[in-house]
Amino acid sequence: MNRLDIRDIISIKDFTRDQLEIVFTAADYISKLSYEERSSLCRGKILGYAFYEPSTRTRLSFEAAMASVGGSSLGFSNTATASTQKGESLADTIRIMAGYVDVVILRHPLDGSSRFAAEISDKPIINAASGTEEHPTQALLDIYTIKKEKGTVDGLNIGIIGDLKHGRTVYSLLYALIHYDVKVYLISPESLKIRPESIFELGKSISFTEITDIEECIDELDVLYVTRIQRERFTDQEEYEKMRGSYVVGLDIVGRMKKDAIIMHPLPRLDEISPDVDGTSHARYFEQARYGKDIRAALLHLLLADSS
Repeated sequence: MNRLDIRDIISIKDFTRDQLEIVFTAADYISKLSYEERSSLCRGKILGYAFYEPSTRTRLSFEAAMASVGGSSLGFSNTATASTQKGESLADTIRIMAGYVDVVILRHPLDGSSRFAAEISDKPIINAASGTEEHPTQALLDIYTIKKEKGTVDGLNIGIIGDLKHGRTVYSLLYALIHYDVKVYLISPESLKIRPESIFELGKSISFTEITDIEECIDELDVLYVTRIQRERFTDQEEYEKMRGSYVVGLDIVGRMKKDAIIMHPLPRLDEISPDVDGTSHARYFEQARYGKDIRAALLHLLLADSS
């Protein structure tokens, strides 16, 4: 298996297309292994997780991934039970945890937190979402989902709808899509458009169109990537309530999609995808979450193999 040659997973921008493909190939390989073969890959290794923000899928899929390749996990997902309640700094927490484990998974509300952790840790750091910046492992499983469900990424029309201003999964996905020949539609209310500085950077590498009405592109899309309105990122809750429910993907929308188009969502969802859509042939968000286990198992194996 090829080496990844990346020590820390901080930004999807640190990946080349070849490195993305190394992770996807490893995920395919691991998914086909027997229990005995798979559980020998990281036997004796320990994953540490420090989650300063809530998480269900990311934390559980990392724990499940590590267990599936023979390793174990320890850490905290509630700062009320950690020494941060006593005022311990992020730097000290990372240094202490790095002394106990082989790789550290960090989710933190501050931009730059994961890169800072990587600078002070002598063990690999994986960014499990930092502030409003990025969520690189989500982007890996998002691209992997598209490849598995559509057979390719190149040549597709991809719509990304919702809170594009605050959604860190959106930025990581866009940075990953730079490596593919795609057309992207960015669909959002004016006040939740993608941040201007990102538009400037992305515009050099990817073809995209900003619109406010999904009706303008729904029949052209091969992939519709839906995101929730990020309530926790709003300083004005009245503004959040105005934006909530701006877009709801229901059977009316689904009925105008291509027959083989897929709908994705990084989850959790609120009211932006109707439960009626779950039973349609377009829904792929639960499969998308399941792919996270294999992608993260592959990533852990590659990182720990490179660092051993």
